[in-house]
Amino acid sequence: MSTNVSPAYRMAEQKFREATTPEEELAGLQEMLSTIPKHKGTEKLQADLKSRISKARQEIEKSGGKPRKKPFFHVEKGGAGQVALVGPPNSGKSRLLAALSHAEPEVADYPFTTQLPLPGMMEYLDVQVQLVDLPALKRDVSEPWVLGLARNADLILLVLDAQSDDVLSDTEELLVFLAEKKLELVPPAVGSSFPARPALLVAAKVDSPHAEENLEILQEFLPELLETHLGCALPLLPVSAENGLNMQVLQQRIFEALHVIRVYTKAPHKPAERTSPYVLPIGATVEDAARAVHKDFVENLKFARIWGEGAYDGQMVGREHVLQDGDLIELHT
Repeated sequence: MSTNVSPAYRMAEQKFREATTPEEELAGLQEMLSTIPKHKGTEKLQADLKSRISKARQEIEKSGGKPRKKPFFHVEKGGAGQVALVGPPNSGKSRLLAALSHAEPEVADYPFTTQLPLPGMMEYLDVQVQLVDLPALKRDVSEPWVLGLARNADLILLVLDAQSDDVLSDTEELLVFLAEKKLELVPPAVGSSFPARPALLVAAKVDSPHAEENLEILQEFLPELLETHLGCALPLLPVSAENGLNMQVLQQRIFEALHVIRVYTKAPHKPAERTSPYVLPIGATVEDAARAVHKDFVENLKFARIWGEGAYDGQMVGREHVLQDGDLIELHT
């Protein structure tokens, strides 16, 4: 092979060669496409992989065999939560994914570059949050599974293109489409429940020419558009993946919008190790933390000692004690 491919691609290629079912072959091809280095030297190989993926899907559908356990677009949830990056064509989702994680999406200045969901892990504090770049949403073009993935995510990040002079009309078209598909979005507040999805809104590429003027227009008319089509208000955060503007703020808002806390555990008479926290929902109790460690702890738990906000060091608490972010607990059975 003349192209300089990465170790991740070679591993994916090996999985494809070792596949024993059409479904495994398809998964291997998709992983090869997601890990291949994106540059001019691999354009032909990328096109070949996309063609083979399309043919593999058709063959599976024609076979009429047993249904796949997991569809080709399935993304297993991981980390502290799953965040779906949603937006109109060429809005800058892939650039954000690349800037926030170690993923290497295909980034290009033409629409519908992203054809498959691509996950990446965003590191924040001492946890990881899973970001998933989804294909662009557009009426009469988007496949139903794209919205399905968005509905299944813990948080939706709506990405708008401040570089585009059509950002206002693109935004309205997106909001109308979401409303037609009954994808209900709400501000990321505690208590939001399925099927409503908490959402954040960002304007990307604000470092680009004309972006400042476009952003002013968007900020002026966006509240009315949101109220008209979604019936809610979502604050807009200007960001730039190129110069880093507000990227740390975005990371913090994503973590906070997931409504989770980090809880650390220690064994009695052992030193604390604050390296690998358990991630629990806000409002979780000592009993919930014990269950996360092991189900046997729940059955045999007598009490816990806690170090953290709202308690003195080593305070004895019961299983119903509500935990705070950063708490260290010592479980006694």
